[in-house]
Amino acid sequence: MNNIVTDLKALEGETIKNLKNSKAKNTVRAYKSDFQDFGLFCLKNGFKNLPTQPKIVSLYLTYLSGKEVKISTIKRRLVSIGVIHKIKGFYLDTKHPIIIENLMGIKRRKGINQKAKKPLLINNLKNIIDVINKENAPDIKKLRNKALLLIGFAGGFRRNELVSLNFEDIEFVFEGVKITLQKSKTDQFGEGFVKGVPHFENSIYCPVNSLKRWINFSKIRKGPIFIRFAKGSKITKERLTDQSVALIIKEYLLKAGIDSKNYSGHSLRSGFATSAAEAGAEERSIMAITGHKSTEMVRRYIKEANIFNNNALNKIKF
Repeated sequence: MNNIVTDLKALEGETIKNLKNSKAKNTVRAYKSDFQDFGLFCLKNGFKNLPTQPKIVSLYLTYLSGKEVKISTIKRRLVSIGVIHKIKGFYLDTKHPIIIENLMGIKRRKGINQKAKKPLLINNLKNIIDVINKENAPDIKKLRNKALLLIGFAGGFRRNELVSLNFEDIEFVFEGVKITLQKSKTDQFGEGFVKGVPHFENSIYCPVNSLKRWINFSKIRKGPIFIRFAKGSKITKERLTDQSVALIIKEYLLKAGIDSKNYSGHSLRSGFATSAAEAGAEERSIMAITGHKSTEMVRRYIKEANIFNNNALNKIKF
């Protein structure tokens, strides 16, 4: 009998480990951060956070709505609270009417339209590359930053995907470069996803040439491609953080005389998708590069790109 109890406890422990590993580490970290905020709310108001009740969660959502928090953030917090309960072995009905009806009311009162970050379109990207070429900075820094931005754009990479690339993930071929993405947001099991980046006609803005020049100059032969610099622009073995991508974009936008306020690390990815849509690329061609599993977001980029291209006013002659 004791052996059975011991085995069950071991199975419970392994099950909890499986639940924790069912999500990517970054995702679990985000869940924990969200749940910590919920925990503070409960602590201040004398509520129990684990396990909690639908009524308490509903009050928390109302509390967030009064802080000008985005709808997407409110929905993510709700998911996080539910996931943490599952991981800890507790049941929480996140579909309870008091939660769902309250969330619908919050959406109607606040509106669901959110101000998205701006895409970094091709003309602005070219302006940035021109600024980098002209700036008074060490060649090694200029080469890294150009390769980072051009590959990030041409591959439609998420910023964490971009900085996770290793030398072993790239293969230069006659047509351009093949880049293997070992794991991504939509490929949590590491099946791999190969992106093909062709040569551009204009070598100044060619991501393939820029990447090749950076690798040759830096003499990187293994490990991270996009690395940090130590004092004096010396190469380190430390990988750039995903936050660094946003900071680099903003830095050069400002130097190019462009307001950087509404740009982020995601602007490279959305910039590629929007620019490709403006050029007439089909959604499945865009998805083949970005790796989107759903057409919803890609269609949003296409819709944005066609605001003027397919505008009925173009048919009217004044």
